[in-house]
Amino acid sequence: MSDRQLEEIGSYVKSHLPEWLAEMAPDRRPLTITDPAPSERIVRVEESLSRQRELMSRGFAAMDKRFQEMRTDMDVRFRTTNRMIVAFFALVTVDSAVVQFV
Repeated sequence: MSDRQLEEIGSYVKSHLPEWLAEMAPDRRPLTITDPAPSERIVRVEESLSRQRELMSRGFAAMDKRFQEMRTDMDVRFRTTNRMIVAFFALVTVDSAVVQFV
């Protein structure tokens, strides 16, 4: 194709593009810079996302705190159980030594 043909095709597409786009989405009205509705909606969505982000941050902080509490509780229970097992085996060892001695 020659440059002239490409320029003709380009100008044809440019002149008909708005018309083709309108045919593809007839229920949509074209957005204009002066139309305040989209910008108002954008602001509301941004505010909503900001609130949602804050709530998520609070939720994650609460989960972190709860996980830390659970970890501390499990650590205490583990240490208590470990002491009980050590005491039990110490008792069994002493008891079996006494039985063998007698």
